[in-house]
Amino acid sequence: MNQIPGQGHFLNRNKLVVAHLAAIGANIIFGINYVVAKGIMPDYLAPRAVIFLRVTGAMAIFWAISLIMPKQAVAKHDLLKMFIAAIFGVAINQILFFEGLNLTTPINASVIMVGVPILVLFFAHFIIKERITKNKMIGIVLGFSGSVFLIIQAGNASFQGSQLGNLMVFTNAASYALFLVLIKPLMAKYHPLTVMKWVFTFGFVLVTPFTLHLVLIADFRIIPSNIWLSIGFVVLFTTVIAYFLNNFSLKVISPTVNSAYIYFQPFLATFVAISFGKDVLTWPEIVAALFIFTGVYFVNFNHSVNKKPAI
Repeated sequence: MNQIPGQGHFLNRNKLVVAHLAAIGANIIFGINYVVAKGIMPDYLAPRAVIFLRVTGAMAIFWAISLIMPKQAVAKHDLLKMFIAAIFGVAINQILFFEGLNLTTPINASVIMVGVPILVLFFAHFIIKERITKNKMIGIVLGFSGSVFLIIQAGNASFQGSQLGNLMVFTNAASYALFLVLIKPLMAKYHPLTVMKWVFTFGFVLVTPFTLHLVLIADFRIIPSNIWLSIGFVVLFTTVIAYFLNNFSLKVISPTVNSAYIYFQPFLATFVAISFGKDVLTWPEIVAALFIFTGVYFVNFNHSVNKKPAI
């Protein structure tokens, strides 16, 4: 069958648009999650209890969907890579994010996560040998400065209260950035569902020893219906749908471009948190956000006019 002239370009453009929309959709969900998840913890469930429900539910859903999808064999060495990805993308990432969010505010957490694109470039340089230019270095310095400022702005360096939460979220951001770089080669070889199925299976094995006991002692009888809806949102939307969309986009766009859509998260999280009276915007957070956004701009958008945009 002969291809219509220009059809290939049109199809590639459509794939690119869909990939960008998938990344945007994932980050909108992640942005909403800051406030939704905060409402669950710690009054109804401990952070790690939520993690167990989240990972177990996602694993079950991915396996159930895979039963009606065409089977795809995975090489043993790629299973090892998926296990390593699960360490950073599920175990460390999710445990530290929820524990950190339990201690800090939704605005603090979302602003820190804007540093992920900078961290992605850092890991990409050492793992896939991506060159770091002068502009990228300026962006890295500005972005890290903003993140560190946000961590220490609460007071002294005792790492108590919100500072400890900020530090946990920052470590989670670094882990997630590494996950995006590690998962990209796997997305080029396998269907996103196949990758997510195995990543969350390994993730379940990794998080169970640290989370199961908190589920067993939790009093589920005190959880009202609106909190059950929040738990359902975290499992279905934040985990299954957002992770799938995010990794689906990586089949077409680079980890750096994918991570750039995290810019949506602080605006959305801040808007939702303030709207529901769960947070207030302070000047230290604004200053930190300016540092981080400026750094991200230098890293991602300050290119030569003759240079084609990265996809």
